[in-house]
Amino acid sequence: MPKNIAAFGEVMMRLQVPGYELLSQGGTLNYSFSGTGVNLTAALARFGHTGFLVSTLPANPIGDAAVSYLQKLGITPSFVRRDGKYVGMYLLENGFGARPSRVTYSNRLESSFNTATEGTYDFNTIVKKVDVVHFCGITLAMNDTVRQLMKTFAKAVKANGGTVVFDCNYRPSLWGENGYIKAKQHYEEMLHLADIVMMNEKDAMLVLGLKTEKDDRSEQLKELIPFVAKTYKISVIAGTHRSINGDNTHSLRGFIFKNQTFFFSKTLSFSVYDRIGSGDAYTSGIVHGELEGFSSKKTVEFAAAAGMLAHTIVGDTPMSSEKEILRAMTESVGDIER
Repeated sequence: MPKNIAAFGEVMMRLQVPGYELLSQGGTLNYSFSGTGVNLTAALARFGHTGFLVSTLPANPIGDAAVSYLQKLGITPSFVRRDGKYVGMYLLENGFGARPSRVTYSNRLESSFNTATEGTYDFNTIVKKVDVVHFCGITLAMNDTVRQLMKTFAKAVKANGGTVVFDCNYRPSLWGENGYIKAKQHYEEMLHLADIVMMNEKDAMLVLGLKTEKDDRSEQLKELIPFVAKTYKISVIAGTHRSINGDNTHSLRGFIFKNQTFFFSKTLSFSVYDRIGSGDAYTSGIVHGELEGFSSKKTVEFAAAAGMLAHTIVGDTPMSSEKEILRAMTESVGDIER
């Protein structure tokens, strides 16, 4: 049954250098709007749910353009406030071969979302209208006021019987020097509130400071994730292992840990057109599977296929339907659809 799903986070302007040029070479930039919350709620709206964004956009033509873009993605903007002057931006240079893609952030701390004050949002009203709320570690990294708003919102969701989804999404560049030490307390607070968590063994070791004697990533995962689930009373933990192959294709294997049991997807290998946002596609697949009551095995296969397809679509936001993802789970490379 379709649910009302909200995400708390910043809407960012994506400025992309065309093709594979460097920023120093290019003369034009293509713009769109994105953000983890945007990507997740848009993906879930395509699966038949109602997606809301809880955010603040500037009261100017840039904010107008962003709201129009959100509506085109199928997101309901009724919880988007209009205030302030700026949106955060990032500039994307596409990688090629041995050169990775590069993201450069600009103007984030001055954005309308990140300068919103306590009391900005009526969380008690919002939680009565939604079933699930998604929170992200990128948002948690912004500043103390945003962190406080996030925790207040998550507590209100729990008090109203809703589901809290937390994606660890740790970004070293956002936390700065001694970032793991700064972040740990805030991550622990969110983990105590979360029902569904997106993380892997690296998050457990680096952000939470957990130790393991194992060297293999899969063995580390199997040792640490059950401990995290028990310690913080988390119902579902899911994530991915990714690798880049010698022929420049990528491989992706998803996992979900639920009811003290691991389930893994097949390892999928594919060419990459646009990598940004693929993790959000995977998260949307996990959330959708949980809401629809899929088996854990089907959920992780669905999420992995959603992540794979997102790599083939330009832009941050996943655009695949449930039907397209289910077909990708059973078919390899297809011919032209006629």
